[in-house]
Amino acid sequence: MKTNNQVVAKALREAAALFAQQDANKFRVSAYRNAAKTIEDLPEDVADVAARGPGALDALPHIGKSIARAILQLVTTGRWPQLERMRGELDPEASFQNIPGIGPAFARLIHEHLHIDTLESLEAAAHDGRLDTVPGIGERRGKIIRQSLASMLARKGPLPSGLHKAPPPPIGMILEVDREYRERAKAGDLKFIAPRRFNPKGEAWLPILHTERGPWHFTTLFSNTARAHELGKTADWVIVFYASDHQNEDQCTVVTETNGPLKGQRVVRGREPECLAQLQQSGPDTGNLRHSGS
Repeated sequence: MKTNNQVVAKALREAAALFAQQDANKFRVSAYRNAAKTIEDLPEDVADVAARGPGALDALPHIGKSIARAILQLVTTGRWPQLERMRGELDPEASFQNIPGIGPAFARLIHEHLHIDTLESLEAAAHDGRLDTVPGIGERRGKIIRQSLASMLARKGPLPSGLHKAPPPPIGMILEVDREYRERAKAGDLKFIAPRRFNPKGEAWLPILHTERGPWHFTTLFSNTARAHELGKTADWVIVFYASDHQNEDQCTVVTETNGPLKGQRVVRGREPECLAQLQQSGPDTGNLRHSGS
């Protein structure tokens, strides 16, 4: 078997095993196992298939668009953030420091200001203007970061038009996932992972949820960032990762608002106006935006 095929098949099998251990949907577990078998049986190097362009990977048996994106990440960067996340190994600040022009201070600032964890999310932010809102990221540094990411992620030129412009999940859906996660975490009804960061004893203490809503796949965890620890918000701030066959993985942070008209309500950072509009439309008794405990 080709070396790339061995690496990818092993990663897909490990993901399937972790999804099973963490109580993900059984069909998702089977999908990753079947994909691993497809890559094992592939008569050519999977990297050569990926190089043929969009659609080549997901044209293979048992390789849907989501798994194709995971394979592309593996063969172009050697990393797969979703797998690292399930292992508890994801360290976005260390990953960002691999980019010229980003040292420890800027890595932390980017992570905390934009609430993103992956190079792919950083690439999107670098092209849609969000990176420019980070204090200290000037025009020259922004250009260096964009060029470096294009090289690291094997892209030529700007992102394809509309790739990261698909609408995110509805506010109500994200808040429903947030509520399910916090309620099940409080009840002790979730599996735990041992995060690498802020965990000197290597204990499995961080609950993880994999769930689906319509076409969306969600992975949800409490925030394990330096800022969350500093402010004592590790049992309040919730990171929701989401993806579908038609949307690259992205993420958002759900918190309990401390000021203004949404005070005491669960809100999605960056989408506060939508949260307020929904609250005004549905009223506070629906539970859609209520904080139901940490």
